[in-house]
Amino acid sequence: MSARMHLSTAHHAHPRTPGEEQFALAAELLALLGDRTRLTLLHALTAGEADVTTLTEACGAARPAVSQHLARLRLAGLVGTRKEGRRVVYSLRHGHLRRLVGEALKVADHRLAETAAEDATAAES
Repeated sequence: MSARMHLSTAHHAHPRTPGEEQFALAAELLALLGDRTRLTLLHALTAGEADVTTLTEACGAARPAVSQHLARLRLAGLVGTRKEGRRVVYSLRHGHLRRLVGEALKVADHRLAETAAEDATAAES
């Protein structure tokens, strides 16, 4: 069984070579992820739904700042919301985003390991 058979039909709708629109939207997405607070919020949401209080605790930023970042992520279509009484509960809208955040953090881990190895080598010299 080939890997292609495991892909949903939605994956086949994407062109093999991205066009200008895809590059532009991807650049906007990566710019949103380029903010440490927003990346921390998205990472917290990879574990599941959360309200503003929980997310504020997770990222250590002030509540008004967290609310503003969440609003930007919601307007960009990256997070969804639902009401639970008076609380607003946030969630990631796409599994792709969960993987993207995870991959970005893995790249960071690799970079940190490389830097530590280079520092250790330099210290031995």
